[in-house]
Amino acid sequence: MAKFTAEFLGTLILVLFGCGAAVLGGDQVGQLGIALSFGFAIVALAYGLGPISGGHVNPAVSLGMFLAGRMSGREMLIYWVAQFAGALVGAAILAGIAGGTESLGQNGWGPGYGGEYALGAAAGFEVVMTALFVGVILGSTGPGAAAGFAGLAIGLTLAAIHIVGIHVTGVSVNPARSFGPAVLVGGEALSQLWLFIVAPAVGAVIGALPFRFHLLDTAKPPVDDRTDTTVRGAA
Repeated sequence: MAKFTAEFLGTLILVLFGCGAAVLGGDQVGQLGIALSFGFAIVALAYGLGPISGGHVNPAVSLGMFLAGRMSGREMLIYWVAQFAGALVGAAILAGIAGGTESLGQNGWGPGYGGEYALGAAAGFEVVMTALFVGVILGSTGPGAAAGFAGLAIGLTLAAIHIVGIHVTGVSVNPARSFGPAVLVGGEALSQLWLFIVAPAVGAVIGALPFRFHLLDTAKPPVDDRTDTTVRGAA
């Protein structure tokens, strides 16, 4: 229950802060401000909720963790329910503040959205960026990673992804983040939601596979055969 609650509240906060920056302050803070809002939110959640649930707040991240062998399938499903529910409630709170559901920071592509990028560009962006994002998360939280710096690495990566891609899709890399606003806005946002579920899932698989097959494991220090002890400081 503690993990469910943490993932629910964490995803709620991510949607409220990130999408809220776009809806309530986008004209003032611009693309960089929106990107930093998403990134700062993740940094805060990583340190605040990480000790409880890992601070996934993203079904694609939970899928990557499952594929990398770091959580069970049952636990992943519980996380998914919490994340989608949290995103929906976060979007509902934002709608109440904004006074309507015309725009809630929903993702999209094509004519009339952002830079009007085509479906192929939108799909490619979401797959590649989710793969990179999941890879950073798995690498920065795995054995041998620098202790205490994972939250910063993850948050800065998400901010950088938003700086690059806000005009492409609004940046999802997170099916729950897309789900909450799309369900309440409806219309074209809801009809395009499938991409922001499928593409991040594909990206999560790509990002997790190198860790699943131990292709990116931290190299072990060499061993001195004469004493059978680890050689400290060896090249």
